[in-house]
Amino acid sequence: MSDPSRHARERGAIESILRRIPGFQGYLEQEYRRESDYLTRTWMADRLQASKRRLDDYMRNLVDQGQLDALTLCERLRTRLDGAISRIRGEVRGYSGLFDYVQVNEKLLEEVYDYDLALVDQVDDLADAIEKLPQTSEPPSAVVPDLLRRLGEIEEKFAHRADLLKGLGPEQPS
Repeated sequence: MSDPSRHARERGAIESILRRIPGFQGYLEQEYRRESDYLTRTWMADRLQASKRRLDDYMRNLVDQGQLDALTLCERLRTRLDGAISRIRGEVRGYSGLFDYVQVNEKLLEEVYDYDLALVDQVDDLADAIEKLPQTSEPPSAVVPDLLRRLGEIEEKFAHRADLLKGLGPEQPS
């Protein structure tokens, strides 16, 4: 997995020179925003993907215990996770409204970054909860619906994120 802070540190001397060229800094900032967006989405998708291993362990435990009726609920969670991961990974890399250096509304851009931070936290919390499934003593009917609800909130937020990004161009006259 890429480390965004390492990426920033490794910008070399050549970039320092290029930043002095008029207009080039804007291009670099635009590319950094695109890369940041891509890294954020990749991290979220990877985090959810990794949590599926523990969900699979949980489902195997249910089979071993003869709780086959509970598998349907768990499979619904697994299918929804697959869909969310695909949407997060498949999102277009960057939006012209967000990443166009000249047109971007910096206040809205900051709001999107804050929104992304909250979304990353939600994804991490959900993945943690899924990874704890094999240790729970509660039945799937008591645990999985909450995980599905939380995943639904993430899906809604991610869809809203796309709407925010598409609307970040210059303000329209009223």
